[in-house]
Amino acid sequence: MNTVESGIGITRVGQIAINAHDVERATAFYQDVLGLKLLFKAPPGLAFFDCGGVRLMLSPPSKPELDHPGSILYFSVPDIQAAYAKMKESGVCFEDEPHLIAKMPTHDLWMTFFKDSEENLLALMSEVAR
Repeated sequence: MNTVESGIGITRVGQIAINAHDVERATAFYQDVLGLKLLFKAPPGLAFFDCGGVRLMLSPPSKPELDHPGSILYFSVPDIQAAYAKMKESGVCFEDEPHLIAKMPTHDLWMTFFKDSEENLLALMSEVAR
């Protein structure tokens, strides 16, 4: 039985909200440093990006109780070493260097963690074929 038959019909994640105290600064980071495609901007101070079919929404926290870091987003890249080097050149502050997380049956899983312009913790991940 598939999820449409057994559940409410969820087929994918459609949008993820990311807190941004300065949406313009965050927009520049996500567009210029991460290279995500800006889809559109909307009032009051929202910016929307495409990330492989999932929409990322940058917005200021709508209530004080929502003013906290969000979940860690793991961005998949084909070459983690090259992405790490390019982002470091752009001034991104990394928490660590790319490192091996796990040896899987067909690939090695590598990750590195960094913060965006709004202090949200994010990560790069790469599945490196053996």
